[in-house]
Amino acid sequence: MRIGKEKVSRIRLAPVLLAFSLAAGSVFLVPSAYALSELHKIPGQAAGEAPPQGNAQGQNQPQGTTPGVPMADPLVNSQNGQGVDKTPGAQDASKPVEVIYDISKAPEPVRKMRQQIVEAAASGDLERLRPLIGTGSDQTQVTVGEATDDPISTLKDLSGDPDGNEILAIMLDIMSTGFVHVGQGTAEDMYVWPYFAEKDLKSLTPPERVELLRIVTAGDLADMQEFGGYNFYRLGITPDGKWKFFTAGD
Repeated sequence: MRIGKEKVSRIRLAPVLLAFSLAAGSVFLVPSAYALSELHKIPGQAAGEAPPQGNAQGQNQPQGTTPGVPMADPLVNSQNGQGVDKTPGAQDASKPVEVIYDISKAPEPVRKMRQQIVEAAASGDLERLRPLIGTGSDQTQVTVGEATDDPISTLKDLSGDPDGNEILAIMLDIMSTGFVHVGQGTAEDMYVWPYFAEKDLKSLTPPERVELLRIVTAGDLADMQEFGGYNFYRLGITPDGKWKFFTAGD
């Protein structure tokens, strides 16, 4: 399932957690490793993906979707919990967040971009993401702060392996979860994966915890709960199909 996740988990969580601890007046240390993702069901060759039909209550996966990436048959279908103001356009933390699993409820440009990202990531070739990332002011944000000159090179550097396969696996894991629609009617209108970015992690149900633990380790989750929210990778797509960001942190 998850090869050496405790050994190679959380290297990129450490700076965020350390900064939070210093602000609170006490320093705590976290292991210097990064969480690996599961690719045991993901083929090396991309396959076509069709928008799912029906609801998220255990219906079969639509024919033509990429194997190993749940579409209309998720582990969890919950709309409980509170939002966490962690992403652009994040919902009011006092309001319940609606978790969406049916990708057909997203606009067609969002569905198309998601499918292209999934297919590129499943191929194992990081360069297949380049046409989707864009350039200039439309370039996908892959680091917090200023844009990088070469986002593909940056993603490769962030990966725990020289070919960037780990970062692609993380991307697939994230996009296999439910998602949320935040910032409706504002300039930050966005569809965000995973939905944990907008959830109170201390209120997760057991099935939701299992789904999150497909992405991070139990140690990561404990650190996130202490930190106050999800701070691993998240991905955002605008309603018009622009891939806005793929970043880690709060």
